Amino acid sequence: MKKRFTEGQIVGFLREADAGVAIKDLCRKHGFSEGSYYLWRSKFGGMSVSDAKRLKELEIENGRLKKVLAESLLEIEVTREALRKRW
Repeated sequence: MKKRFTEGQIVGFLREADAGVAIKDLCRKHGFSEGSYYLWRSKFGGMSVSDAKRLKELEIENGRLKKVLAESLLEIEVTREALRKRW
């Protein structure tokens, strides 16, 4: 069963580890792997909860903008191809 943790929970886990709780104990207590802990530490290390939430919002917005750009480039390419065939 795959669990999803919020940014606030993840930052809380990282703070617990910074406070001196052993990584293995922390992982066992909250039900995630050590690999997840180190991945989160590389991504969220040193952030506050508000910073982590803002990062998530920016990632979502970035994905949306990439999709809009791809659609625009495709539309331009289709238009160019149609104009080449016409002339």
